Amino acid sequence: MEDKKKIFEMVDELRADCAIKQKMGLHFIITSVIIWTAMLIIQMTSLNIVYKNFLTLCCSAPLMPIALLISKIIKVDFQNKDNPLTNLGIVFSVNQIVYILIAMWVLSAQPEKMLMVYTMIFGAHLMPYGWLYKTKTYIIFSVFIPIAALMIGLRYSSVVLAVFMVIVEIIFCVCLIICNKKMVRV
Repeated sequence: MEDKKKIFEMVDELRADCAIKQKMGLHFIITSVIIWTAMLIIQMTSLNIVYKNFLTLCCSAPLMPIALLISKIIKVDFQNKDNPLTNLGIVFSVNQIVYILIAMWVLSAQPEKMLMVYTMIFGAHLMPYGWLYKTKTYIIFSVFIPIAALMIGLRYSSVVLAVFMVIVEIIFCVCLIICNKKMVRV
């Protein structure tokens, strides 16, 4: 029993280390503001839906290089190689690639709903980071985004949904900045 307690304490210390050194993934959420802004611009064009959807999916391609650049600017340990839980964070992200296949299917079956499904996938993939970074912020946004995306996506245009996501991601950044400041004080 004592061994289990020590293991849990050690894992908890590793999670705290991830949260501190990686600033709770703030660099990725700032990057998502940029990406969602690009998606908004694409949705506002007069291109046909097929091109809009293709370009929207392409917007995620520069995620890693932009996040790396932002991590240098805000002084985040991007790789945190000393912490084995960093690899778990990568697994949390990579699983989203499998779910993107659903968005690709929607792209052909219901092209006008592709952004809605993509948004729901994006939001849902945030949940495990709540555990990793020891914060409810990710959990709240991981539930809120898919539900709100469904409601907005069923009633309004993709432009409205993209505007919503830019605003939500900015709010998410602010929340993470506040969480990071609180964590540093503790």
